[in-house]
Amino acid sequence: MVILTQTDTTVGFISQDNQKLKEIKQRDSKKPFIKVYKDFRTLSTCKHRVPSRFKNIVRRSKKTTFVVKNKAFRVAKNPLNSQLLRDMDWNYSSSANEIDKKYDREFCELKSDIIIESFEGLNENSSSSLYRLNNSKRIRLR
Repeated sequence: MVILTQTDTTVGFISQDNQKLKEIKQRDSKKPFIKVYKDFRTLSTCKHRVPSRFKNIVRRSKKTTFVVKNKAFRVAKNPLNSQLLRDMDWNYSSSANEIDKKYDREFCELKSDIIIESFEGLNENSSSSLYRLNNSKRIRLR
């Protein structure tokens, strides 16, 4: 299932099925999606190995995506109080728009299975910061 919701950064599609997201976004199969974890403990149980030097930075980061060994991830608490979102330990995330276009509510409603929004609605905000980490340095990509 694909969920349209307000993420910690912007309006996004989230799903645990990256193939469905690739179909919606018409994305190249070689380009991976960001994997979003609900907390640092869940991240540490998965196969993402954060260099020791940057663990504290990752733990304290907000609205920041990290790339380690070509795998992108972010730790983010969902801003909405939804039981469905609380039950998900992780999900793939992508901005809710067509390729090279702005957010379009009609397009998003057609492509999503579930819509979760607060009384404030869905707001397109800036995307997360993006850093590549290796054992010795942190490189800003976005």
